[in-house]
Amino acid sequence: MQLTINGEARDIPQLDTVFALASWLQLPSFGSAIELNGKVIKKSDHRTTSIKDGDRLEIVRLVGGG
Repeated sequence: MQLTINGEARDIPQLDTVFALASWLQLPSFGSAIELNGKVIKKSDHRTTSIKDGDRLEIVRLVGGG
């Protein structure tokens, strides 16, 4: 399956949900936001939101410091 993640085309295994993708990418369970095809996906919807070949995602990780 091919997805565009943060503007970069990526070949990834066949995954079915935003949650599965986040797990595969090893995103931390806290401090990440995911947008799918222009829509921010609430964390509570990650397990039920499907992804398909050709989708575009933007993933933002919060960084702390000072």
